[in-house]
Amino acid sequence: MSVEIKVPILPESVSEATVATWHKQVGDAVSIDENLVDIETEKVVLEVPSTVDGVIKEIKVEEGATVGEQDIIAIIEEGAAASAPAAKPAASESAAPAPAAETSSTNDDADKLSPAVRKLVSENNLDASVIKGTGKNGRILKEDVLNHLKSASAASTSPAATTEQKTPQAGERSERRVPMTRLRATIARRLKEAQDTQAMLTTFNDVNLQAVIDTRKQYKELFEKKHGTRLGFMSFFVKAAIEALKRFPAVNASIDGDDIVYHDYYDVGIAASSPRGLVVPVLRDVDQMSFAGVEKSIGEYGQKAKDGKLTMDDLVGGTFTVSNGGVFGSMLSTPIVNPPQSAILGMHRIEERPVAENGQVVIRPMMYLALTYDHRIIDGKESVLFLRTIKECLEDPTRLLLEL
Repeated sequence: MSVEIKVPILPESVSEATVATWHKQVGDAVSIDENLVDIETEKVVLEVPSTVDGVIKEIKVEEGATVGEQDIIAIIEEGAAASAPAAKPAASESAAPAPAAETSSTNDDADKLSPAVRKLVSENNLDASVIKGTGKNGRILKEDVLNHLKSASAASTSPAATTEQKTPQAGERSERRVPMTRLRATIARRLKEAQDTQAMLTTFNDVNLQAVIDTRKQYKELFEKKHGTRLGFMSFFVKAAIEALKRFPAVNASIDGDDIVYHDYYDVGIAASSPRGLVVPVLRDVDQMSFAGVEKSIGEYGQKAKDGKLTMDDLVGGTFTVSNGGVFGSMLSTPIVNPPQSAILGMHRIEERPVAENGQVVIRPMMYLALTYDHRIIDGKESVLFLRTIKECLEDPTRLLLEL
C-alpha cells in the first residue's frame, strides 16, 4: 500500500517552508519514526519522520523547493523491502563488455544521489563514481560535489596545467548571489520592524568584574564537581538582570496596542549564534532557577542551536533578552530590541583597563554594558538605574545571594 508523506503542521504564523535536506532517497528502506527530510521554516528546522515501515517509492519535492502545510513530499510503499539493483540485460556478442559495466556502475551511483546532487553532477558533466562521499554509508553530499569542483579548478590552474587554460586577469572581480535562508530573512524583517516601530535608545555603563572572576576562580572546581556543569559568566549576568527587572518592572513589560502589559514572570532570552543565524532560546522562570540551573540550560540550548535541534517551544515568548557579543571580541555595541520585548542587555569583551580606586590608578578587568530600550515605555532614569543595579550586583556578587 502506498502511503503519502506530508509536510507537518507548521508553527503559528508560518505559512510555508523550504525543503532543506533529504536523508533518504528513492529505493531506500525506512523504519517508522525514522527521519526522512529536514524542513526549514523561518524559525526552526522540522524533522519529517516516516509514518510506516517500507521503501521510498517517490520523492515529489527536491531540496530547495518551497512547500506548504500538508503538501505531499514523498510516497512510501508500506511493507516493501529495499530491492537489489536490477540485473542488466546480457550484452550481445558484438558489444564491448567494459563500457557496459562502466555504464551500469555510473547509473547505479546516480540512482543513489539526492535530486540536488544529481542536478549538480549533471550540470557539470561529472562522473559520480569518482567523487568521494562523506555522508552516511559513503553517500555523496552536495558539499562533496562542490569540493570536487574546487579541487578540479585548483588543479586546472596549477603550474602543471596546460597553458591553454584561461589565466585570471589582474583586477578581475567576481561575485556570488545566494538566496537568504528563511531564518535570515525573518531576522532581517523583524529587526527592521523593531527599528521602525520602537523609540529605541541605548544607555551605557561599565562594570568591574574582579569580584566575579575571583568568585569563579575560587569555586569553579567545586561547582562543577557538585552540579556537573561549569560556572560561567552568563549565570551572574542573568541573575543580576533578574534582580534589576524586579526593581524596574517596566523593563520586563511590553506594549500591546495602547496598553502596557506587565509580566509577573521572568523569561529571559539568550541570544546565540548558530549555523543558520541568530537564535534566541528562552529560559523560563529564571527567578526560580539556581546558578547551576541557568548554566545547564544555557549549555543545553547552545548545543541544540549548533545541532539545529531547537524547537518552537524553545524560541517563543521571552520578556527580556541578554546578548553576549563579547565572545566574538566586541568592545561596544547598541543591540536591537527583540519585539515585543522592550529592552535588551548587551555584554561585551572583558578588557583590563586603568581605573581610579580610593584615589589610586589600578588595573581592573572591565566590561562595557549596553541597555537598548523602548523609550515609549521606559524612561531614561529607569534605564540608568537598571544598569546601575546590574553593576552593583556584579561588583559585589553577595548582593545576588542576599537579594540586596
